[in-house]
Amino acid sequence: MFAEERKSKIAQMIKSGQSVKVSELAKLFGVSESTIRRDLAELETLGIIKRTHGGAVNNFLTSFEPSFAEKEDKFAKEKEYIGKLAASFIHDGDTIILDSGTTTQYIARNITAKNVVIITNSVNIAYELSNNENVEVIITGGVIRTKTKALVGDIAQNVLKQFRVDKAFVAANGVSIEFGVTTPSHVEAAIKRAMIENAKEVFLVADSSKFGQVTFSLICPVQRLDYIITDKMDERQKSEYEKLGVKVIT
Repeated sequence: MFAEERKSKIAQMIKSGQSVKVSELAKLFGVSESTIRRDLAELETLGIIKRTHGGAVNNFLTSFEPSFAEKEDKFAKEKEYIGKLAASFIHDGDTIILDSGTTTQYIARNITAKNVVIITNSVNIAYELSNNENVEVIITGGVIRTKTKALVGDIAQNVLKQFRVDKAFVAANGVSIEFGVTTPSHVEAAIKRAMIENAKEVFLVADSSKFGQVTFSLICPVQRLDYIITDKMDERQKSEYEKLGVKVIT
């Protein structure tokens, strides 16, 4: 059996809900445990599985969506670091789209540029920026999702279509080379796509826990991004993204 066929069969086993052990897979396919570990490492890089001690489990989290409060407490230090780093890419006179999210809220808190116009679908970010005299804030309007405090729906999408901006900073719940940039909500995915379509440069801001995750709704393929800003990424994974033309900033 060829390596690609073996990896495909392993992926199918895990997707069906099985959790697998390295030792069992080695016996099943008649190869060494080190070979199976390499297979699992490659599948994890693609975002298909999540390795565990001695094996692997399915990495698809399609139905789970944390609330804003749950996300706010998680990886706060990493998100603050990403927010400061992302804010350094906002320059005087820029026009910006800021997606809703806990990571993008840290961007809003760290903007030092002047004469900036920011369009956002976030209730929290709009409030955060309301006292910043160097920023003009445009709120998309729309229906508020209580879980994430994001404004969504036709009203929000139609407002976004009226503008062309220099940079869009977009958040996501999952990032996978094979399965793309994803989020649990299809209505939020539609808003994020509208943001991406109307920006000269697209920045994905995501802490390292999001990589290799896959959730329900596709926002865009990884290749559609210009930059990924994250807290950490190993060189092998970074190389995979940069082969697709995406600059990774850590």
